[in-house]
Amino acid sequence: MKSHQIGKLLIANRGEIACRVMRTAKRMGIRTVGVFSDVDKNALHVSMADEAYLIGPASAAHSYLRGDKLLHVAKKSKCQAIHPGYGFLSENAEFAEDCCKEGIIFVGPPASAIRDMGIKSTSKEIMSTAGVPVIEGYHGQDQSNDTLKNAAKRIGFPVMIKAVRGGGGKGMRISYSDSDFEENLESARSESQKAFGNSDVLLEKFITQPRHVEVQVFADMHGNAVHLFERDCSVQRRHQKIIEEAPAPGLSSGLRNELGEAAVRAAKAVGYVGAGTVEFILDKNDHSFHFMEMNTRLQVEHPITEMITGTDLVEWQLKVASGEKLPVSQKDITMKGHAFEARIYAEDPSQGFLPGAGPLLHLSTPESSEEVRIETGVREGDEVSVHYDPMIAKLVVWGTDRSEALSKLQANLVNYNIAGVETNVNFFIEPCEASRVLCREHRGSLLQSRDEPEEKQLLQATLVIILKDQIDEVKEAESRHDEWNPFIVESNFRVNQQLKRDVRLRFKDKEFMIKVQYGKDKEYHMSYDAGKSWNVVQGNIACTRNRSVLNYVINGDKSRINFFIDASFVAVFNQEGKVQFTIPQPSYEETDESLSEPTNAAVAPMPGVLDKLLVKPGDVVAKGDALFVLIAMKMEYIVRASNNARVSGVLFKAGDTVQKDATVVQMEENIE
Repeated sequence: MKSHQIGKLLIANRGEIACRVMRTAKRMGIRTVGVFSDVDKNALHVSMADEAYLIGPASAAHSYLRGDKLLHVAKKSKCQAIHPGYGFLSENAEFAEDCCKEGIIFVGPPASAIRDMGIKSTSKEIMSTAGVPVIEGYHGQDQSNDTLKNAAKRIGFPVMIKAVRGGGGKGMRISYSDSDFEENLESARSESQKAFGNSDVLLEKFITQPRHVEVQVFADMHGNAVHLFERDCSVQRRHQKIIEEAPAPGLSSGLRNELGEAAVRAAKAVGYVGAGTVEFILDKNDHSFHFMEMNTRLQVEHPITEMITGTDLVEWQLKVASGEKLPVSQKDITMKGHAFEARIYAEDPSQGFLPGAGPLLHLSTPESSEEVRIETGVREGDEVSVHYDPMIAKLVVWGTDRSEALSKLQANLVNYNIAGVETNVNFFIEPCEASRVLCREHRGSLLQSRDEPEEKQLLQATLVIILKDQIDEVKEAESRHDEWNPFIVESNFRVNQQLKRDVRLRFKDKEFMIKVQYGKDKEYHMSYDAGKSWNVVQGNIACTRNRSVLNYVINGDKSRINFFIDASFVAVFNQEGKVQFTIPQPSYEETDESLSEPTNAAVAPMPGVLDKLLVKPGDVVAKGDALFVLIAMKMEYIVRASNNARVSGVLFKAGDTVQKDATVVQMEENIE
């Protein structure tokens, strides 16, 4: 096989994976070309690229999914190859074929392998023939509702409805009985059509106690294929992974070898080339495993495999795509230590992991090292867009064993400080402290929303506000060349030479008043219970790197935390995670109108695009009826009526972008 030198590479993607590929390409001496949509013009991957080209508006369908535009840029910039990353066109057989026709190397498997593995029904037939165990299900071409429902009954509920061309949890629903089957079927079809341009589905028996174990495989054009051990990706929400680890814990060496050998057989059965992942469902009870699907691309979680094997899989991809042989054989691949990856998303776990959008007003990360990797495509001040996946970063850690790696994950999560949008960082921290990574039996308690902050957190936030105000006073005085008097911070605070102040903080819908008395030697007496009890508080602020630190003493106990503050809110970051308080702004107008949200309204639970309106004014709806469908960050969300009512108004039209908490459907009084 003739080798083809890659001197210039187009990365047909965005965000952290684009940045990840660029780092390796540059280390190998390969020039990089980036692409971007309108909303990504200032993105990190654009600034990292040697060249970058605009390919369209925000919608992925008109930019990152336009293969013709990507090929035009590749030819215009004289690239020899295109790396698709993951998502978008990474598993699009037609795009791979088009690259080949244009004489451009597609850094991935041949189109035939993508097609065979991309159609899940076909892939299961191939795997069965190759001796890879497959799970019971229906993979037929007859897609009528009756046929699918009858198949579901034959398989036995619960069943998994999956998009035939799906991936990443899109077009996937679980049906627990025949009564909810058709609604879940329609929802899976709709989401699949939007994500993959195809609404066909398959059915699988849903294993109630599964483990999601996947094997990293790699093959070259010379018939060589290896595996790089397995990853456990069982911790998921919305059928998408949030924590992965390698290797999978609790597997015997015999079972590990069986999984690896089955994965290599799967790769060879389709003439695979490049990086791929064979996913298995492993029964927790008897450790039997069944082929689920093959991802014909680099996986999001590939860094944990790199950490335990000491490899760079992107480098392997580029070398294999150039026609080179695999750099090692199976016997040369060894496993060392344990690695975890936590996917940090802009989402609210207490609200069912609903994704969010908005600016990253504060972003401070742990220090990177050989044992700690930060994979990201954003910087402080960047916007988490409603148009794309809400992943902010991947935190990847390595330890000599699972316990050490878990401790490092927890320690570094505490120092991953983000303000401006809600994230899932807090959700990760508690389980790591308890050395139980989001076990299913604990998930319910972890998802409980925190109703009130702790007293200590109120005192920390109050101290931050006071110290920050004093620093601002000093700066203002210096700018006026005035002498600063620490006992005159604001005139209305001074009472008979002793400063007093009330600090108001709001946590969710609850407001707190902290009474403060200024003492000597920068000592403060604070009460959060209207003066019934008092706390002696001292502290100072230090700034290091992109991090503000509060060193404090509360009633003699010393500690320190990270924080962020601006005019509207203050966030404190401690061992339990982030607690963010709103700082109520003074109002200069009085009104008798209630500020509470209307009770007879259906609101958008997250920012997004209104995909479908299912009701019109005058319609009578029952509790649980679907009112509208919202699309945000690759997720379809159905909003339902909370009670029996009549629709009095629809305030948006399909295709409109709506903000979080915007009223979409107005209702009249309940109809009994």
